[in-house]
Amino acid sequence: MITQKEIVLPPLDRGFHLITEHILSNLDDFPLCGVMHLFLQHTSCGLTLNENCDPSVREDFEKSINLLIKEDEPHYTHTAEGVDDMPAHIKSTLIGHSVSIPISHGHLNLGKWQGIYFCEFRNNPTARKIIATIYH
Repeated sequence: MITQKEIVLPPLDRGFHLITEHILSNLDDFPLCGVMHLFLQHTSCGLTLNENCDPSVREDFEKSINLLIKEDEPHYTHTAEGVDDMPAHIKSTLIGHSVSIPISHGHLNLGKWQGIYFCEFRNNPTARKIIATIYH
């Protein structure tokens, strides 16, 4: 059996945001065993799994990715939507658009320190859509 639901994230400031509880609060009970796949329907943000406890990890991710992929580089030609547009697309490709998490005993089987991150790479964020597919 497969179930699917669209989850809308409100506009979140640029940065790395822990959204595990937001995802869980928008879904019904999980099956005893299965997989949840989350797919982000956008090209200038990302999804990943990482540290769920210390917010400084998310701050360090933001600082580090901005050092790796800089804005306003002279070689960018895709700039019609601002200096953050092309860098956001590159960051999105590096981070990725989806995560799959096992479901065990009716719960997401995340590691002790793992949480779901939404990564906003635009300076003027908008609402974002995630498709949650649960395979039973």
